[in-house]
Amino acid sequence: MTDRDYDDLGLVAGLEIHQQLDTATKLFCGSPTTLREPEESDRTVTRFLHPTKSELGEIDEAALEESRVEREFEYLAYDTTCLVEEDDEPPAEIDAEALSVAMQIANLLDATVVDQAHVMRKIVIDGSNTSGFQRSTLLGQEGEIETPDGAVGIEDLMLEEESAKRVAETEEGVRYSLDRLGIPLVEIGTKPDVSTPKQARDAAERIGMLLRSTGAVKRGLGTIRQDVNVSIADGARVEIKGVQALDQIDEIVALEVDRQAELVGIAAELDERDASVAEPTDVTEVFEGTDSGVIAGALDDGGAVHAVRLAGFDGVVGRELQPDRRLGTELSDHAKRHGAGGVFHTDELPAYGVTESEVAALREAVGAGAEDAVALVADDPETAELAIDAVAERAAVAIEGVPEETRGANDDGTTRYMRPLPGAARLYPETDVPPVELDPADVETPELLTEKADRYAAEYGLDPGLAEQVAYGRRMPLFEEAVEAGVDPTFAATTLESVVTELRRDDVPVEDLTDGAFLSTFELVEDGDLAKEGVNEVLATLARNPGLTAEEAVEEAGLSGVDEDEVREAVAEVVERNAEQVETEGMGAFSGLMGEAMGALRGRADGEVVSDALREEIRKRA
Repeated sequence: MTDRDYDDLGLVAGLEIHQQLDTATKLFCGSPTTLREPEESDRTVTRFLHPTKSELGEIDEAALEESRVEREFEYLAYDTTCLVEEDDEPPAEIDAEALSVAMQIANLLDATVVDQAHVMRKIVIDGSNTSGFQRSTLLGQEGEIETPDGAVGIEDLMLEEESAKRVAETEEGVRYSLDRLGIPLVEIGTKPDVSTPKQARDAAERIGMLLRSTGAVKRGLGTIRQDVNVSIADGARVEIKGVQALDQIDEIVALEVDRQAELVGIAAELDERDASVAEPTDVTEVFEGTDSGVIAGALDDGGAVHAVRLAGFDGVVGRELQPDRRLGTELSDHAKRHGAGGVFHTDELPAYGVTESEVAALREAVGAGAEDAVALVADDPETAELAIDAVAERAAVAIEGVPEETRGANDDGTTRYMRPLPGAARLYPETDVPPVELDPADVETPELLTEKADRYAAEYGLDPGLAEQVAYGRRMPLFEEAVEAGVDPTFAATTLESVVTELRRDDVPVEDLTDGAFLSTFELVEDGDLAKEGVNEVLATLARNPGLTAEEAVEEAGLSGVDEDEVREAVAEVVERNAEQVETEGMGAFSGLMGEAMGALRGRADGEVVSDALREEIRKRA
């Protein structure tokens, strides 16, 4: 990642945050919002999707490109799947719970809620929705959040249905799961007010905190996704989809700036060279009898090799734009969209079994000179032709500069081409769902997590760090319920955060612990039936044996309480074993013997009781 002057480059960025809501049912039907395992599916649905014209008679360019790739979409359905999800009946009215949560979010974003919510259809033909479109509703506009580097405006707040979950690639196309389709989702779009990678991350963190403050959003991998729009002064707007890790946003923005800056430089160099792109041609004869495994494999299956001369591109196709991603990688991304495995080009040849003499023959076949590059694709004849045409189109764009497009985020912070930017032609009204009158006064604005953490520290005397952990944690509602029931706040907070973390590190399946398991364990401690020191073991037992009650887990773990006489007896034995140390050190031996005494009692006695007994026994011996 290069250090750059973002002001000088004219960096402009904005965010789109997509967050699933934790409602009881889906947005347009009564199906539950719980996820299922693919093996639980009891039937499948198959669809072929095609683009349609908008009300203005236009076809969206992104949808049109998707349609050029002929694919079958298979959907896994379940006993909880409704007919709306299968696209076999019209949607019901918008879920009232989802509307209420979304309006809370609008209030937190300081956004103006619209008078009426109108549902729109947004064309999506990548298979992620059985109907070929996503239902989306504008709820709020013109909000604002604060970041350390200044305010960031909120363009809009949308309430949408979540897409189906991609499960696998098949020989015919793509397999999706319908368990996720239709889960209520809010999309928050900021204005292009972000001017540094750090501010992009700060803005995303602020929005994430506001969302979690509602206590009504889903948590975990895949429940929140960040898209980032990035451009520089001489570049173009690029939408980067599917950023799952919050701590990766600043790196992704910085690497996209690098990519655009490199492409701007390449365009200037190609202009000086008077670069151009020739018509692709079939060069199969050049590679007859080749030792290249990839090319030979394609030809053995009746395939062909197609190539294109890139005049003035010599040395440019191999130019790095991002770590391990070059202009040639961009050409390859476009070829892959049409089913090709990838692209070879002369900046990297001879290699991959392609010989120097084959490179020379290739150059001659397409009329390439010393300053030219050649790109080629080997595949079945139709795929090879479509793929090389896509390569030629992308190379021609490189002469102009940075293309507007949608890109996907990679795990290493780099990005890959997905499709052209969508336009307004993909939206049209949903006629099956009536408008809804909205009144933001009907919902209360929730307490912010930052405010909640401060309150926990002040009201319950929690350490500020622990207070923040609990406030931001998934079990915050459980903490409040436990404290309301009379559980010591520090004990409850420490158990729900520190103890659970320790158990997770020991491979205990803490995700199987229910709220009831915690509350019943807390009750045993409060009633004196379980020492605090035994909580870890009881919770571990409950996690591994979800059918047990807390009382049964205490028995299973061998932690049934001991009376005071048994404590004194166990402590006396510890002191007797260490009599010489006690006589020498007196009360100085206390710390070492305390651990041994607790170990002897295995968490069956409260630490304070053991401590008192040990001090008394040492005084007798000293």
